[in-house]
Amino acid sequence: MALNSESSAVLTFALLLFASACSHPQPQVLTAEGRAYVKNLQLSDVNMQASDTLARQTLTEILGNIKNNGDRSVSRVDVTCVFYDANGRPIYQERVGMVRGTLKPGETRRFRLAFDTIPDGWNNQLPSLHIALVVFG
Repeated sequence: MALNSESSAVLTFALLLFASACSHPQPQVLTAEGRAYVKNLQLSDVNMQASDTLARQTLTEILGNIKNNGDRSVSRVDVTCVFYDANGRPIYQERVGMVRGTLKPGETRRFRLAFDTIPDGWNNQLPSLHIALVVFG
């Protein structure tokens, strides 16, 4: 069966749609509006604990509170956690959700960030936490 140029164009378009639907979505980025609001999101009582899992892996958890000191509700906050080696060089980073669901102005909520894939060579110190996304709503 021969394809004419119109059929070929439709097939190409369909393949491109399929390929884009199958690819991994790009993470959302911190907008200028979100970046300006970050100063209103206060982290407190941040600490770290480790435990062994049944699969004989170490589960490292970062626990703490996040308070919305601003005047807008946020529905999502993601952070990038950067882990360092003994020489202070970044060895691993992972972006995780800190807030899911509405965090109203003045509200404080506990968070728990769990990691089980931190590589050997990590300095076992609290990673740096960088807010990577703020979604309002």
